[in-house]
Order: sequence, then C-alpha cells, then structure tokens
Amino acid sequence: MERVADVAKSPAQPAEPARANDYDSFAEAYAVENENGLLNAYHERPAMVALAGAVAGRRILDAGCGSGPLSAALRDRGAVVTGIDSSAGMLALARRRLGDDADLHVADLNDRLPFADGAFDDVVASLVLHYLEDWGPTLAELRRVLRPGGRLIASVDHPFVAYTIQEPRPDYFATTSYTFDWTFNGQSFPMRFWRRPLHAMSDAFAAAGFRVAAISEPQPDPAARELYPEGFQALSTRTSFLFFVAEVPPCAAGSDE
Repeated sequence: MERVADVAKSPAQPAEPARANDYDSFAEAYAVENENGLLNAYHERPAMVALAGAVAGRRILDAGCGSGPLSAALRDRGAVVTGIDSSAGMLALARRRLGDDADLHVADLNDRLPFADGAFDDVVASLVLHYLEDWGPTLAELRRVLRPGGRLIASVDHPFVAYTIQEPRPDYFATTSYTFDWTFNGQSFPMRFWRRPLHAMSDAFAAAGFRVAAISEPQPDPAARELYPEGFQALSTRTSFLFFVAEVPPCAAGSDE
C-alpha cells in the first residue's frame, strides 16, 4: 500500500489497533491524494519502476497494490500483472483503473497466498512491509510464489525516518510499533506501522532465502523540481524511503526449474 505524500499528520499518539490502517474507510480520499503527490508520483513509484527495469512479458505480483498505480505503470511497460490487497475498497478502485479483466484478489500478506509455487517472475511490495510486525512468514510466502531467479522489489519507510519522528526517540535496535493519524478533509484515521533497524531487514530477507542484490536510496524524479520546488529540495537532501532488490537463488546446476 503506497504512502500519501501531502496528507496532514498529527503528532504520534495512541490509536485503537482494531481500527488502525482501515483503508476501506478512506479509500477514495487516499487514492486522490496519492495520485500526484511528490513522495508517491515523483519519488517512490518512479524508483520502483526503475528498479524493476525491463519487465515486458514478466509475470509480476503487486503485493499491496492499493488503487493500482504501480500495477498500471508496470502493465504499460508490458508486464503481466496480478494485484493483491487486503482492502476491498482499494481493489475496487484498482479495478476501475485497470479494467474489469484485471487479475485482482483480496488477500492478506499475513496469510498464505492463493498462488502456486513459482507463479511469478517478480514481486513488487510498495510501502507495505512496514505494516507487518514479523516479516518472516510474509517473506517466506513471497519467496514461495517466485520462480528460481525471481526478484522481490520492495520499498519501506527508511529506518532513520521511522526512528526520528517520535520524541523521546525509541531504541533504534528494537522492533516496535508507532502510531499517528492521517487526516483527509478534516477527518482523522489512525495508522500503525512497525519500525525495525536496517540489519533486521537484511536478516529477514536472508532468513527467508533471499539474496539482497541492491539497497537503494534514490533521488526524486527531476520533473518534480518545478512542480514542488520546496518539497523537491527537502526530499533531495534527506532520507525518506529505502528500496531493496532481493533475489531468489537460481536452481542448482542440473536440477529442474
């Protein structure tokens, strides 16, 4: 699920876990705010597309596809895209964007996915892993649905950002949750995320059987310089998101695919 750039945040505060991250309750407003914002449209999505590279003909699972902008960008480049999200409201918007024949499924990344082993060449997970307390089962499941030699391309909140938004600052080396509100049209919605140090992220990929091929901190799209001059300067000089390319090792020589 992608992050909104220009939505007001209130200071971190307690939120009811049962209500947190309820995208169905603000799907329309979220999608509108998300569509053209600096962080999403001119930083996170272009970076994900660039890391994916040449995708024509590749079978890609968009894990946490939201309203479908990344799926659309990859499909426009020739990929065969399947989208999953835990929010039926967001998937309805994705279907509106991608068409009635789009391959979209309501699925929770905490559960077993409804796909065969090795069904995909790539998985993209755009700003979704930081919703999870434990990456282990989810990464193992994403690895299962990837073919040997496949890739997981993921973006998350940069651990330095997650560490510095609260005062007093938490233990950087601990995996802990934090909460805040997103505000749309005067109405606040509680959000809950999990912070973890960089080494815990890389360890989780390794434990699930991935090889981390790249860790990236890309710059925003230069096209945003004129559209968001102040925001562009700030985003160009501070951390925001962290990107990973994690590969499934190819089969050993002489083994079957």
